[in-house]
Parts: sequence; structure tokens; C-alpha cells
Amino acid sequence: MNSLSKLAIIAGVSLSAVIVASPALANTAGETAAKDGPELGTFGFDESGMDRSTAPGENFYLFANGEWLKNNEIPADKSNYGMFTKLDDLSKERVKGLVDESAKDPKSKMGIAYSTYLDEAAIEKKGLAPIQPILKQVRAVKTHKQFAALLPKLAPKGVGALFGGYVGQDDKNPEAYIFQIFQGGTGLPDRDMYLVDNPKFEEIRTAYKTYLAAMLAHAGEKNAEARANAIFETEKKIAQVQWTREDSSDATKTYNKLTLAELDQLAPQLSMSAMLKKISPKVGDVLVAQPSAITATAKIFGETDIGVFKDQMMVAALANYAGVLPAAVDKTVFAFYGTTLAGTPQQQVRWKRGIGFVEGALADEIGKQYAAKYFPPETKAAANELVRNVVAAMGRRVEGLDWMQPETKAKAKQKLANFTTKIGYPDQWHDYAKLKIVKGDAFGNAMRANEFGFADNISKLGQPIRRWEWGMLPQTINAYANFSMNEIVFPAAILQPPFFDPKADAAINYGGIGAVIGHEISHHFDDQGSKYDQNGRLSDWWTEADVAAFKKASEALIKQYDAYEIFPGANVKGEFTLGENIGDLAGLTVAYEAYKASLGGKEAPVIDGYTGDQRFFLGWAQVWRRNYREANLRNRLITDPHSPSEQRVWVVRNLDKWYEAFQPKAGQKLYLAPGERVRIW
Repeated sequence: MNSLSKLAIIAGVSLSAVIVASPALANTAGETAAKDGPELGTFGFDESGMDRSTAPGENFYLFANGEWLKNNEIPADKSNYGMFTKLDDLSKERVKGLVDESAKDPKSKMGIAYSTYLDEAAIEKKGLAPIQPILKQVRAVKTHKQFAALLPKLAPKGVGALFGGYVGQDDKNPEAYIFQIFQGGTGLPDRDMYLVDNPKFEEIRTAYKTYLAAMLAHAGEKNAEARANAIFETEKKIAQVQWTREDSSDATKTYNKLTLAELDQLAPQLSMSAMLKKISPKVGDVLVAQPSAITATAKIFGETDIGVFKDQMMVAALANYAGVLPAAVDKTVFAFYGTTLAGTPQQQVRWKRGIGFVEGALADEIGKQYAAKYFPPETKAAANELVRNVVAAMGRRVEGLDWMQPETKAKAKQKLANFTTKIGYPDQWHDYAKLKIVKGDAFGNAMRANEFGFADNISKLGQPIRRWEWGMLPQTINAYANFSMNEIVFPAAILQPPFFDPKADAAINYGGIGAVIGHEISHHFDDQGSKYDQNGRLSDWWTEADVAAFKKASEALIKQYDAYEIFPGANVKGEFTLGENIGDLAGLTVAYEAYKASLGGKEAPVIDGYTGDQRFFLGWAQVWRRNYREANLRNRLITDPHSPSEQRVWVVRNLDKWYEAFQPKAGQKLYLAPGERVRIW
């Protein structure tokens, strides 16, 4: 699940140099036939996916999921395949049905956007003509000053360089919006890919240079190979001054409020105040996430031949619009970002990418229809009850902590009382009346959608906080915590099996969606979320003793995950994944307490030979069934703040109740002596 300290960046707002293409995700999946009982098995768990030859204490992940892993190959258009992607398949099929239905109305923006995106022959016929005005603007630049002046003109179109930016809540004044700036200027997903010397990264670097040269050739540029090398060497310099993901995830370190005059002093080569004022005259103070990186990047910009940044921007423009440009461009982008980086052999079929395009352009139009058709009121009511039970359990856990001071407990309980929980879909939707969608103009539709999203985001300056706004669509298989809003959000599509089934045994639901709910709640009290008070304000509300006790437990969890070697020499990064690992540990702990409370003091029945506690932990393991391609998993180890699925399941080794349920023995791989088990919540 995602942990969002600020609302997710809206499409078209980023000023970063390159948008990384997402790996292909969907495969065909039909509707699930209705049945009287649980969708999976006799009580909500798919026993056929178990590998009973593996002892729970050796590897609980394989015990619960081993046969499923053996029998489910990754489809050719996916970088990984598991419960999330399986449900994403279903969402895409459902959304396709909605879009196909809308296409019967000749005035439907959804239908027009979709059918136009699918018309590959028309896109091929136009060639690169639609993007030539952007390329012409870039080519016309002669000086660094002209380049800087071009940035606010192209940013609304989704084309940028050097840094990223968007409007979000001010962490120390969450009732106000503020423009926020973060480091950029590189095309590879992580600085380590430029800087760390190992064979895998060297392969990626070589492929990236080939990709850059191919993109410049598509643009009609000469000497593409030499110019691609120049881009890479410049990006490598920028990578050297960028902050690490660990530092960039620190809410305290990244809160740096500056006046526009101070911003100009920070990066004098860019005249950023003038740039931002062109974006909106309402831009005042700004937040800069990584000041030293912005300063150093601006210096590199000033010292480097402007042609390098022009080339970089042309590549970015082509990449950002690849889906609505000729297939040669689209295939080049996928070959690098989809195959080289994610290991995906085959690009998803056009209709699936078309669904993604329409979801990006007209998100709430589709979301509204999806929620109305696929999220019945009874499911929402059942989910709300489960959420209330888990929130209440978190309150009891806080009250029983022996390491948290009484005054901090009082504030923590107030924070829980102030929680906003969003289930299923928004209460208010975005209005797309001003978004122009034109039949036969795929590129124009994409550009206007970017401009619409950009304008909508910028328009927040000076306006009341949009507490109704969501960072995910109802059909998204995910959930998130938003610190500044003091909220937890669960889209409709994750509230279905294997995560949640109103007809399944309660233990399965609490081990599945209950632990997810607990995970998102606990994010508000993890290494970063704990820095936000009951009003969503970044502030120090824990005592020094609380911080010290929490840090001690966190260090033990960091050490535990650091020890997990996924490939030779490639381990989980315990510090980078700390927040998510705390979320898993706390979420499972809190969900278990909520499950026991739901029994009302009665013993859970034994079903098919499994006790209630055993079913609870099996429910947790089941949702993390996933196979990865090697390239995708290697990429995730340095870019994804979540641990791999197998290691997420292994968090059970810290819970005493798991030991009681499955009786692992000392000496087995997952066994920890009681004193070695990490206990936080």
C-alpha cells in the first residue's frame, strides 16, 4: 500500500525531466460468477495454493502459497503477477465494458477518447507531425535563459526538465496549499543505477544510452550516439548530487520553506521565481524538498552546453507522448522501461493501454460509473464496520503501550478520533466540462488532458483544501494513508476477494483487508506519519522518551529486514522499507486484536481443521501471492519502499500468536526467540 504524506501527484503536473513508463499490467479476466458462499474455498482461503510439504516455521509464505506460485506463470505482458494484478485484470475488463457502453453515445468523451486512442492507423499516418510544435520550440532555444523561459510553457503539456513540482498541502499549515519543488533531471529510476558499480547496473546503463540514441534518432537528430552519451554523463553528474531515497522520504528533512527571493538565491541559474510566476501569479512561498540537490543541479545546468538539455527534453517529450505517437517510438520506450527495467517481454494489448489512457484523462467519469455498478452499499457498510473495529483496536493498543508516555497517548488517541476514513469512492467528483476531447486527435487529447490536469492542480493555490479529493480511483487495487489530511483511503476494487469477502470467514477478512486497514492506520504512527499531529500538521508531539523507544524498536526491524538477501549481494533495504515494514507489523498486530474482539469473547470455530488464528494468518499470507520477473524484483529493491511479498509475509515471525498457531520450532528459518521478536504496537 502506498503511504502518501501529500496527495498523489496529478497527471500533467510534474515538471520532472522524464516520466518513467509503467510496466504493462493487465491480462484478460472475466467476471467472477456469483455464488452463495465465499468466492475462494469453503471459508475464503484457496487451500489448493498451499504447499504443505514446507513447514510453516521454515517458510510460511511457501507453506501458504507454494503451489499457487508453481502453477501461475507471469503473463507475457506483466512484470509480476499476483493478487493485485489479478484484480487489476478484472478492473480493466469491467472498465472496458463501461467504456464500450459509453462509446455507443457519439457525444461521450470517454468513448471518443478511447476509440481515438485505439485508431493506430490514424496515429501512424500523422507520424511525428503532432509533436513537432513542441520539438520546434525546444530546437529554437539558443541560451540557458531561453531554456529556463521555455519550462513554464511546456510544463502544462507534461514536458519538463531539471526539477519537478506540483501544488499540495503545506505540511506545517495543512489548511493551505503551497507550490512544492523536488529534485529531477534524471531518466533512470534511481541514482544508484548511475553510480553503483555492478554488472546489472552496467547492463542498464548501456541499454539506457542505446535508448537515448534511438529516441534522438526518432526525433530526426544527427550524431545521436554521441549526444546520448552526453545526456548520460550529465545525468550522472546530477545523480551524484541527488538525495537518497531514504533522505527524500524524511518529512522533516524535506520540509524547507523558502520565499521566491530565497529560491532565486538557491538556484540563480534558473530564475525560478519568474518561472513559477508564469505558471501562476498566486505562487508565493514554496517548499523545496531537496535544496542542496536543486542548487547543485542548477549549477550543473549553468556549466553544461545547453544542447545537452535540449536533447534531454526532446527525449522526454517523445517518451511522455509515446502512446499517441507512431509505434516505433512507443516500442522503443517500452523496450527500455518495460523490458530492460521491468523484465516484461510483451507490451500489453492496445485496448488495455487505451483503458489506462482514458482513466488518466477522465478519471472520475469512469470511477463514478465503476463505483455505481460494482460496489454495492452492503459491501461498503460491511467494510465500514470492519474499519471501525480496527481503528478501535488501534486505540486499545495505544492505551496498553508501556513505552509511550501518558501525554503522548492522549494525543495519539485524539489523532485516531480525528481520522477520516474514505471507503469505495469519493463523495464528490471532478468536472470535465472544460476538457476538450476531439475524435481523431489522439495526440491533442493527451496534451489537452495534461493541460487540464495541470491547470486543475495549480488552481488550488489560495483555495480551500479539497477534502473530498482522492489520490486513487475506485477501480484501483490499492490503499493509502494521507498524513496531512489525517485520513485512510480504501478504493472499492481492493474490497473484494482475496482481501475482503462479506461471505468469507471473519478470520480471513481480518487477516486480509483488516491487516491492510491496520497497515494504513499505523502509517500515521510510523517513522514519518508519527511526525504529523491530530490535525495533520508536521510537528513534534512525541516526547524524547517516546522517540527513543520507537527508534530502538525500529532499529531492530531495520536489522531484521537488512538480513534478507534476495539475490547474491542484493538485500532488502531495511531503512528504506522501514515505514512499510512497520505498517505490516502493526497492521497485522492490530487486525488480530480486532478479530479477537469481533468474536465477542467466544472461541472461533475450527473450520476444515484450521483454528481461527490459523485462518487469520493464512488470510494474511494469501493476499501476498506474487511471482516476479528478476528484473522487476531487482528494480523494486532500490525503488519500492515495500519489501518483496515473501518478506512481507515473514513479518509473522514477530507475533507470538503466530507461534501459538503454527508451532514453529527453534532452529527453523523463521523462528525467533521471544526476546528477538520486534514489538512496536
